[in-house]
Order: sequence, then C-alpha cells, then structure tokens
Amino acid sequence: MGRLVPAVTRALDILELFLEGDGTLSAPDITRRLQLPRTTVHELVTTLAARNYLVPVAEQSGRYRLGVRPYQLGSRYAEQLDLAAEGREVAASVAETCGETVHVAILESTDVIYIAKVDSTHAVRMVSAAGRRLPAHCTSVGKMLLASLPGPVLAERLPDDLPLAGMTGNSITSPSELRRHLAEIRERGIAVEERESNPDVNCVAAPVRDSAGAVVAALSISVPTIRWSEERRAELEELVVKGASELSVRLGFRGQA
Repeated sequence: MGRLVPAVTRALDILELFLEGDGTLSAPDITRRLQLPRTTVHELVTTLAARNYLVPVAEQSGRYRLGVRPYQLGSRYAEQLDLAAEGREVAASVAETCGETVHVAILESTDVIYIAKVDSTHAVRMVSAAGRRLPAHCTSVGKMLLASLPGPVLAERLPDDLPLAGMTGNSITSPSELRRHLAEIRERGIAVEERESNPDVNCVAAPVRDSAGAVVAALSISVPTIRWSEERRAELEELVVKGASELSVRLGFRGQA
C-alpha cells in the first residue's frame, strides 16, 4: 500500500464533517473539530470551494455547505450500482436466449472492467469473472467503448507512437490499425472480437447508453470458436444490439443511438 498524502486526507476529513449536524460549518468550526492550524483549514476550504466541493451559505456569512461536486460523484456511484444490477438482469435474459456467456463491462483508462457476467449453459464455456480487467483494445466490449470516446480523448489514452501489447496472435498491436478498426465499429455500432483476447473465443458487443445518451458500458456475447460461424455471428449481433438497447432503456435512455 502506498503512502497516504496528508493534505488529501485532511481535505477528505473536512468533507466528511459535513455529513453530520445540519450540514453547514464555518472555518473556525472545522479548525476546532479537526485540531488543525487555522491557515491550513483556510487553504483547504478555499481550494475545496474553488473546485465546487464546498459553497458559501448565502444567508449565513462565513459558513459553508457541500457543493454540487460531491453530489455529482455520488450520482455517478449510484449509476454504476444501477448499471451492475440492471446489467446482470439483462445479461441473464440474453444468456437464456442464446445459451452463451454474456458480459457487461465499463472502460477505465485503457482497460475494461467486467461488472456483470452470466455463464453459458454449454459444457464448453468461457472462463472469466466479474471484476476482471483486460486491455480494452483486445476485447469486443473494450473496442466498442474506445470507439465511443471523443477523438482527443482517444489520442491521449492511446498515442500513435505507443505500441499496443497483444494477448494472442490475433490481437491488434498497431495504433493506426486500431484507429481504422474503431472507425468501422463507430460506423456499424457493433464490435467483433475474433480470438483477440482468448485464442478459443469470439465475441460481439454493442454500446450501452445512459439517460443523457452517453456510452457508459458495453454488453457482449462470447462464443467458443467451435460454435462460431458467419450465420451464428449474424444472429448474435442482432441479439447483442437488442440486449444493449434494453439495458440502455433501463438506464433512462430514450433517444436514438
């Protein structure tokens, strides 16, 4: 475990004080309760207020309350809880229809994290687990999520001069090739992975959107190569789009993808 940063710890201590009482505090209140130097409290409160974590109470001079930023963070946390719960339900429905393994994943930097998984009903199935992290460019869900990023964000996360690590011989390791591939995914609205993260598995994925229309996750169906064919791929692409759309609706999306 790394070293704790004292300034960050103190800032968090200040924010947590607002969970008590009537939710308003003055700098002297904070100084007294945390036994910190007045100058330190003043600097921390000023910084938190500048970042909208705290705001002055209009009718009470010198007092502060929580600002909009903690609310936004809490809302995003709640959305992720909803996403995982709703994702498991939709994944179960899709898996029941096709008999294959279904995942829901989110993007974190250049990796995907699987937040929901329902296993195949077949004896031959994909070995994976919720909570697992994989390089996004090697997976169908990851490529779908990367394709949804604005150009500048994608360029910052995956620079053209940075080779990509592969997981199998089929993995895309060239940034320029990946960008061409992502453009095709963006056009089709479906991502396909052919033995790029596992030499024995193919996957299809579609985007999941929130109430604002932003892509917040992807839903995929994974199939062992022994059950993969062009006909099967077409069936699963239709099903994965339907499943991702259902999950999007559950998250409040009402528009056109």
